[in-house]
Amino acid sequence: QVQLVESGGGLVQAGGSRRLSCAASGSIFSINAMAWYRQAPGKQRELVATIASGGSTMYADSVKGRFTISRDNAKNTVYLQMNSLKPEDTAVYYCNTIVTTTARVMTNYWGQGTQVTVSS
Repeated sequence: QVQLVESGGGLVQAGGSRRLSCAASGSIFSINAMAWYRQAPGKQRELVATIASGGSTMYADSVKGRFTISRDNAKNTVYLQMNSLKPEDTAVYYCNTIVTTTARVMTNYWGQGTQVTVSS
């Protein structure tokens, strides 16, 4: 069993900052990659940022230069530092990971989602 627990969402004013955390636990052999997605009301879920096991990162153009994805391998945790927040960033943010379980099965998992609301 693998569980992803997200935290850090909440209300923040435009121009402010927020840091999201996603901690993975359970029957994990290795974490292949972790990512953050977001979904705003009436919109499709979009990929925000990814980080591979080797540390390489990718960002959506809409957040490039403002958001930073990072990881703490010892804690099996991925973070999303969000700076210069805009009302358009308002969404439910989801952590996603592709892990190899202790049974040596590659499996995709989703966090429960954490809501970020940016006020103008």
